[in-house]
Parts: sequence; structure tokens; C-alpha cells
Amino acid sequence: MADVLAAISAEPIDPHAVDDFVLSAENGAVVSFQGIVRNHDQDRAVTALDYQAHPEAERFLRECCEGVAARTGLRVAAIHRTGPLRVGDIALVAAVAAPHRAEAFAACAELVEVIKLTVPIWKRQHFPAGSSEWVGL
Repeated sequence: MADVLAAISAEPIDPHAVDDFVLSAENGAVVSFQGIVRNHDQDRAVTALDYQAHPEAERFLRECCEGVAARTGLRVAAIHRTGPLRVGDIALVAAVAAPHRAEAFAACAELVEVIKLTVPIWKRQHFPAGSSEWVGL
């Protein structure tokens, strides 16, 4: 089993803790991604988000991290938020450490893409007039 950090959390994410997990003396690059709640989606204003996770979401997230770690031989970590989030809150932090930047960038991009495609976490957007809608359902 790969040395990874994978968690689903209802609490705010500390991006430094995620970076610290992957950092080691052998690595000269840490690349991290922070998914931030923005105030719009395409042409609609967004005031807040709610994330809900399938009961097995953390297992799926761990499998994503382990898969990238196994393919690359690198240390990887990811934490995804659930619950209500406001504009500016961090929804996802993913990090990868590698000896060189190019492989760290590539592995982090792969990790984020596989998380977005496979981890069963759903997002509901809230709009200024009080309405809301689920995204991607």
C-alpha cells in the first residue's frame, strides 16, 4: 500500500498540513492544488456551496491517491471538504512531492483530474435569489 494521505473532512482544510505530509528530504518540488469556492459558475452568481459525499467517498479518494502514487512512485495527498462552504473557502487540497518540478506538476494535475472524475462527492450551488441546484447530477 502506498504512503498516501486521503481524507474527507467536514472541517476546514489546512493546506500546509497536506504539503507537509508529502514533503521529504529527497524531493525538491512540492506542487499543491487548492480548489476554492468561487462567486460564479459560468454566467451565474454563486453565494455558497454544499458538498455531500457518498459513505464510501474516502475509500474512492484513497484509491485515487494510491493509484497516482503507484504509477509515479511519488508521495501524494488529498483532502476534500464536505458540508456548507462559503465563497473563498477551500474545497479540495491535493499535493504531490517529487525530486523535480515537471513530474510533480504532472502528477498533481493527474491526481486532481482522477479525483474529480471518480470520487462520489456532489455539489449544490446556492444563488443570490435563494434558489439552489445540484451540479453534475
